[in-house]
Amino acid sequence: MSGRFELTEVEYERISPLLPAMTPQRGGRWRDHRQVIHGIVFRVRTGVPWRDVPTRYGPWKTLYKRFTRWQEDGTWARIEAMLHTEADAAGDLDWHGNADSTIVRAHQHAAGARKGG
Repeated sequence: MSGRFELTEVEYERISPLLPAMTPQRGGRWRDHRQVIHGIVFRVRTGVPWRDVPTRYGPWKTLYKRFTRWQEDGTWARIEAMLHTEADAAGDLDWHGNADSTIVRAHQHAAGARKGG
């Protein structure tokens, strides 16, 4: 079943080599990485609290713990770097973006002047 917030087979196969091994570190059996990623994608795309992620993705605590563990161990950074490199090689990135600071408004007290004259 492929839902709106779920990765296709091709998308999952691209990132699966970068995911940690499925061997649990503290006993017990790990929930399938693909199911967990679908839950994390659902949460990130919709913005719902972790507790409100549908149970079809597994327990919310599992999703949250896996998300934070992968953030801390660099898994998400490796996935992002790999996808960035592939998109750049395919010419899918636009490197000609810019930001014009003249439209950024700053409060008069944010100008860096010293207080008290």
